[in-house]
Amino acid sequence: MKPMNRKCASFTDSVIRRMTRIAYACGAINLAQGFPDFDPPKAITDRLKEVAAEGPHQYPITMGAPNFRRALAAKTRRFMGRDIDPETEVVVTIGSTEAMVDTIFALTNPGDKIAMFSPYFENYSAQTIFADCEPVFIPLVPPDFHFDANVLEDAFKKGLKAIIICNPSNPSGRVFTYEELKLIADLCIKYDVYAITDEVYEHIIYDGHVHTYMANLPGMWERTVTCNSLSKTYSITGWRLGYAIAPKEIMDKIKQFHDFNAVGAPSPLMEAAIVGLTMPDSYYQEFTAHYAHMKKIFTEGMRSIGIPFTDPEGTYFVLADIAPYLKKGQTDVEFCEEMARKVGVAVVPGTSFFKEDVNNIVRMHFAKKDETLYAALDRLADIKNKML
Repeated sequence: MKPMNRKCASFTDSVIRRMTRIAYACGAINLAQGFPDFDPPKAITDRLKEVAAEGPHQYPITMGAPNFRRALAAKTRRFMGRDIDPETEVVVTIGSTEAMVDTIFALTNPGDKIAMFSPYFENYSAQTIFADCEPVFIPLVPPDFHFDANVLEDAFKKGLKAIIICNPSNPSGRVFTYEELKLIADLCIKYDVYAITDEVYEHIIYDGHVHTYMANLPGMWERTVTCNSLSKTYSITGWRLGYAIAPKEIMDKIKQFHDFNAVGAPSPLMEAAIVGLTMPDSYYQEFTAHYAHMKKIFTEGMRSIGIPFTDPEGTYFVLADIAPYLKKGQTDVEFCEEMARKVGVAVVPGTSFFKEDVNNIVRMHFAKKDETLYAALDRLADIKNKML
């Protein structure tokens, strides 16, 4: 038979989602794939029950139900401080993943270069390859995961078409400062580069850090696509409701790819999720406090056990150092698969996120009920005896 697509040889299946399958198979607590084990807000699920009875149940308008897009525009005005046109500057997608794919295809041509910080969310590199583009990696230097301004500009000098910025950053937990984002923005303007932002963790911020929207920086609205979703903010990762925001000239192209790529997002879920988009300020305060509470449980437990880790400024991820528990010659992928079976906790090998040569880092997440976190920490307390 004739050979199939050569691009697939450039990457494997998602190791994050592979670890979820392993967790299910061996009964491990899943701290690998980042989804909560607690319910969405009751107001949303109550509204979903009503929608199940009354509809809508048929195809939506391809770009998203008009009332849902208006609600997205209102939330954007509230938090980003920008008035966007729900008819021309927003499209509803199948999660932020589709928003990113549509954006990359809309902005680039085969052979273009797309920069991303390393460590990076594994989808970005694969999506870049899908579009026949070349990924360019800019290291975030541990333990603080800051970037070198000269190294950053060197990447721009390579002739970038776009740069992907995840802020707050998965998996490092960095929240980029205004000054850092302004530096990136100035380079985007200087070298005529598009900014593609992934801002799904915008409301999960700790310890006085502040989320800055790239699209709000001087001169950046015209060249920025903001990708986001409802998954993290409302604990509905399985609903797959995402969106992209961009000026009309860019959005017209994104909509073309979305139209033929996905047709539309689920009608009943958009209708029910409007309740979430109109939540009062108190919801977001309680949401942030809840994540700070889970972070405190998990990080204090990790310190007590003695596992070295990064303390995140945002998101719900920590990067842990497994060097003390690795056997000689063992890869981080082998370690994680063995850990799921022997320790009963599933995590993600760091090689899924780093372009650099690392073999001693894993990603864990703490978006779990208190009892789940305590159970995971209890299992991790014996990691040395079980793994060595």
